[in-house]
Amino acid sequence: MRSNVVILLVMGAYFTIADIAYGIWSHLAFGQVEPIGTAAIALLVILSVFIAYYLWSGMRRSGTLPEDNLLGNIEDETGEVGFYSPWSWWPLMLGVSCAMAFASLAVGWWLFFIAFPFAIVALVGFVYEYSRGAHAH
Repeated sequence: MRSNVVILLVMGAYFTIADIAYGIWSHLAFGQVEPIGTAAIALLVILSVFIAYYLWSGMRRSGTLPEDNLLGNIEDETGEVGFYSPWSWWPLMLGVSCAMAFASLAVGWWLFFIAFPFAIVALVGFVYEYSRGAHAH
């Protein structure tokens, strides 16, 4: 995580310089500072520094991770990454309904109004899959 923090801080410094340069350039070219672009680049600075701080504070609390060990092996990070139900149909239904909603950008907005209720039902089913039925915990 240390390298990620350094990369994000370098990005924050770059965006700071870019924001100042953009403000000066827009003032010289147009006679006034262009507010939208300047604010957008300033938000990039804030976002980069915010994520760097979050990773730094997590690194401080958790200690050295296996990927930070220069002498570590690949198998040091083995273990369960997450949990996925191989028999679940909810991810397929959620993917199809989201694909229909995305296709509505090209086909027409009427398709979005058909896909949205299906996406809500699929999302609720996917989230609460283990709250009821045979696999309830």
